[in-house]
Amino acid sequence: MRFFQMILLVLFSFCACDTNKIDISNMEVDFSVKRFDIDYYTTMNGSIHDLKSTYPYFFPQEITDSITLSKINNKDEQELFSETQKVFKDFSPFKEQFSNLFKHVKYYNTKFKAPTVVTMLTNIDYDSRVIYADSLLLLSLDVYLGENHRFYNDYPKYIKNKNTKEHLIVDVANEIIKRQIPESTERSLVGKMIYEGKKMYLLDMYLPAISVKEKIGYDTDKLNWAISNEEQIWSYFIEKKLLFSTDRNLNKRFLEIAPFSKFYMEQDNLSPGGVGIWVGWQMVTSYMKHNDVSLQQLLQINELDLFKKSKYKPRK
Repeated sequence: MRFFQMILLVLFSFCACDTNKIDISNMEVDFSVKRFDIDYYTTMNGSIHDLKSTYPYFFPQEITDSITLSKINNKDEQELFSETQKVFKDFSPFKEQFSNLFKHVKYYNTKFKAPTVVTMLTNIDYDSRVIYADSLLLLSLDVYLGENHRFYNDYPKYIKNKNTKEHLIVDVANEIIKRQIPESTERSLVGKMIYEGKKMYLLDMYLPAISVKEKIGYDTDKLNWAISNEEQIWSYFIEKKLLFSTDRNLNKRFLEIAPFSKFYMEQDNLSPGGVGIWVGWQMVTSYMKHNDVSLQQLLQINELDLFKKSKYKPRK
């Protein structure tokens, strides 16, 4: 019996949410991809004016031509560009992913206008991997070279397992979602869990073909741990009276990016970081199964009201 349970867990971790698939064949989105990374690192001295005309937002007055040329010709910069080209020289597969994402977003938000996608290098600035500002979406390609790339040797595993080309579209979708979901004033742990769960549910709607594993950003072992221990996690929150606690320390223990969640138990290292996000995702999914509401109504409902109506029951 245990063998078959493990097989089901592995299958679940890689399966996308097929029930969320919609027909976007008639949806139209108009956007372009500009390869600033290529234009920049292949620019010669006489072409700087054209580069600055095409991308004025990258060239404030204090950035002189000599500074630009020095950066372009820097050996380390050129190596970074060369390594990035090995993965992203042909961007057409990713443009197709962007098209599908934007169509899904527009399906649920008719006023959405697809932004211009601009690819760039940021010297592996992890915190600025995607910047979304309505009409522009800036994408740092050097953060997605593969988790085993030598540039990421000093990164912890829970960080670099997201440094893959497969995770790129998830990060893009997350940035769009951040701009769409209203800020929450909830201070309780369960309120914050559900708020994060709303974001994850939007990922389900916007990226139905992407696996659960990729969306949540856990490796397979960590995801399977969360799935198989969902009931125990929930019991822990209840027994320790944490659900309605406003202790900010709970953010670090259960909601923030970390190598593992902190139950203060012997096998904490087996758990994924931010396990509260996983549980919040399950609560929101349960709510949507038991209530006839639109996606926009979901985003507006108070988190505690959602909790009461979710009929959430963790897997045993």
